[in-house]
Amino acid sequence: MATSVQPKPGRRRGSGLASVGLVGSAYHIVAMPPTNAIDAIQRGVNGTLTMATVGAIFGITTCLTAHFRDTNDDPLNYFIGGCASGIFLGVRAHSYMTGTAACLCLGAVASLTKMGKMEGWRLSGPPKL
Repeated sequence: MATSVQPKPGRRRGSGLASVGLVGSAYHIVAMPPTNAIDAIQRGVNGTLTMATVGAIFGITTCLTAHFRDTNDDPLNYFIGGCASGIFLGVRAHSYMTGTAACLCLGAVASLTKMGKMEGWRLSGPPKL
């Protein structure tokens, strides 16, 4: 019988990607001005919903993988979640190569980020003396 694996209180996996999509959509609208207001709204909603979906797929897949494997904080769970998110981006772009590349890249980034948090890696900040 599998035990229930719950994320730590106050933490939501993949929850910040909707805001990334909103910021990315805003930059896209500024860089390539739309012809009318409807086009601007469509671009903004499109980018935001795509990134929100990527975050939801990552969070759900990571939690389900942790549940089925009976592991809580395993980097492989995060790799599988990132890979599932990348596959969604490939399906959305109608491209096998985009899906494969995004699967490997997002999986690697998610896995390395988890490993770094588990082992205390630091990318910046004051040096430890």
